[in-house]
Amino acid sequence: MIYGIGLDVVELARIKTIIKEKPKLIKRILTENEQQLFSQLSTKRQVEFLGGRYACKEAFSKAWGTGIGKISFQEMEVLSNAVGAPVVTASPFEGTAFVSITHTDDLALAQIILET
Repeated sequence: MIYGIGLDVVELARIKTIIKEKPKLIKRILTENEQQLFSQLSTKRQVEFLGGRYACKEAFSKAWGTGIGKISFQEMEVLSNAVGAPVVTASPFEGTAFVSITHTDDLALAQIILET
């Protein structure tokens, strides 16, 4: 049964500015495991990765019904499976989370479906 659906979109120009001017926010948004993946990427891919993970976590909080604030970015982790697809590997939700992330030149979008 579907518990919740969340969708979020992020402007990549904003993410690029965060990386350049407020790099401490990277540690606030990404878990240690996500930071390890982030650090291995090219600059362009770092922007897409951070934007995608930010959008994922916002979408998750919407699907869960709380919004960011009642749940922190650090309580959620989105890594990649063996073929590179995003997977929610940690969260306070006890059911199954399905995630999809996509990018354009300007945007990162994420959708989450939570299922019990």
